[in-house]
Amino acid sequence: MTSAQLRVRTISADEHLAHITSRSSVSFLQTPAWARVKAEWRGESIGWFESGSAGESRIVGAALVLYRQVPKIQRYLAYLPEGPAIDWADPDLSRWLSPLAAHLKQQKAFGIRIGPPVVTRRWHADTVKRAIADDALPSLRRTPADVTDPQNIAVTERLSSLGWKPLATEGGFAAGQPQYNFWVPLSHADGSPKSEDEVLAGMNQLWRRNIRKAAKAGVETSHGTRDDLADFHRIYTETAERDHFTPRPLSYFRTMWDALNGEDPDRMSLHLAHHEGDLVAATTLVRVGTHAWYSYGASTTAKRDVRGSNAVQWQMIRDALAAGADVYDMRGITDTLDPDDPHVGLIQFKAGTGGDAVEYVGEWDLPLNRPLHAAFTAYMRRRG
Repeated sequence: MTSAQLRVRTISADEHLAHITSRSSVSFLQTPAWARVKAEWRGESIGWFESGSAGESRIVGAALVLYRQVPKIQRYLAYLPEGPAIDWADPDLSRWLSPLAAHLKQQKAFGIRIGPPVVTRRWHADTVKRAIADDALPSLRRTPADVTDPQNIAVTERLSSLGWKPLATEGGFAAGQPQYNFWVPLSHADGSPKSEDEVLAGMNQLWRRNIRKAAKAGVETSHGTRDDLADFHRIYTETAERDHFTPRPLSYFRTMWDALNGEDPDRMSLHLAHHEGDLVAATTLVRVGTHAWYSYGASTTAKRDVRGSNAVQWQMIRDALAAGADVYDMRGITDTLDPDDPHVGLIQFKAGTGGDAVEYVGEWDLPLNRPLHAAFTAYMRRRG
């Protein structure tokens, strides 16, 4: 990529989607359809354009911007969750981010929040397991990584030099998207796909035993339809009560299904695990190109011993492999490795798949109007 001047302008959903399909993947939070899911925000698709030697213009980057209004006045926080999809390896990030800021300022944004899809470090499952047993390593960030990417770490330095500020996190979680996720690689280092047997062999003994136990107990997995979202939601609310979190309403999942699958019929799928006719576990999977995400999961308190959750996870991994995905993303984890912390159980569950804990550069803010940005931040903090 040359250092030619870039321009940012609004693009259509079709232009946006065409650019996404030209890449291996982008976050599903950066698809045009996601604007329909987040109805409380105003959505806009934007593109970065580069002029060629003959004067023609081509799109070289794209993003979904979500605008959240300040109460009572027409000013907005512009949020690009897990985006934008630009060339983050470019040492001159200003040519990407300066026209972005200029465009969003014209749209009456008082501040910008981005979540660069840039991974800085990785820890293999065995490393995570050893660190949990080591009192001297209370968190991922204090644990030596197995893989470090100096080029991606340099992105944080470039953002700081351009006036962007990292969003404060608590245990790796911020107000938006998590800084730490857990990935199960579905391809080898040379890009060739792994077999199901290879992925299964990478799991720990407990995961393999639970998958076998589910099969022996007669657990059956299947794909659900939109009509089955009500059954999913029934055990999802049970899970929320058991695990003490606030569940989303059924309408949210129906909107998500309609929006994502309206954009691509293979974008979102529902996976069900039944035992002797009883629904014991259900999960949703989202895929964009070569990246697949486990997005929501639920299980019943009854019949937990038949291991329906392991069975349905294994089916989602197999489906992601069959679709050509090279990553099965189990989404967020905290960075705590303290065995006494209740969050560590989630890391141990995900690490059992044999994948990697990955660290992103995190979310970053650029205030365009500092008083309004400070007031909005305080307002959102009061709302919890």
